[in-house]
Amino acid sequence: MTKLGTQLLLFGGNFFRHPRMLGSVVPSSRFVVSRVLGPIDWERARVLVEYGPGVGTMTASMLRRMRPDAALVVLETNPAFVRYLRRAFPDPRLHVVHGSAEQAPDALRRLNLEQADYVVSGIPFSTIPAPVRERILRHTRELLDPAGLFLVYQFTRAVLPDLQRLYAEVREAFEPRNVLPARLFYCGARQETASGAAVVAAAS
Repeated sequence: MTKLGTQLLLFGGNFFRHPRMLGSVVPSSRFVVSRVLGPIDWERARVLVEYGPGVGTMTASMLRRMRPDAALVVLETNPAFVRYLRRAFPDPRLHVVHGSAEQAPDALRRLNLEQADYVVSGIPFSTIPAPVRERILRHTRELLDPAGLFLVYQFTRAVLPDLQRLYAEVREAFEPRNVLPARLFYCGARQETASGAAVVAAAS
């Protein structure tokens, strides 16, 4: 079986067992991958984090574009996906963590990494209990570099009010070429100047 066939079988099987964890029966399309990762400055990015990598559709594209000295930390709760990622991507820049997005700050500390330049998330926030969702979003804002970006792709706009509450600038986009059509959110982290004024890193 081809690598793509293995990915589709693994992803589809896990969707039917855990539909609330995945949100879609197939991995993200190349169009979604391109739109989500578009704002990343690959020359600047040294620490990247991904929540819910699944079978590594987004992960693979990130690894192809990353600097040789960059690090990618992915957090995945599904043990089948964790095993697959570790086997399929033997790249020393990749750190596969079997755990929740809530644990991202601890994961970075264990790896002696500083704040993340970019955090990419495809986990279905609309199906996550509100207290857990709030902790994930707050932890993400805290671990982001002041000039960093939180790049989110979902199938609904349900998480938008939470993002707008926590980030000074949230830019939206829509990608119909996907199963299901995807909502994209580019969130700029707050940055304090010497005068105390808030400056936002805008998504390009």
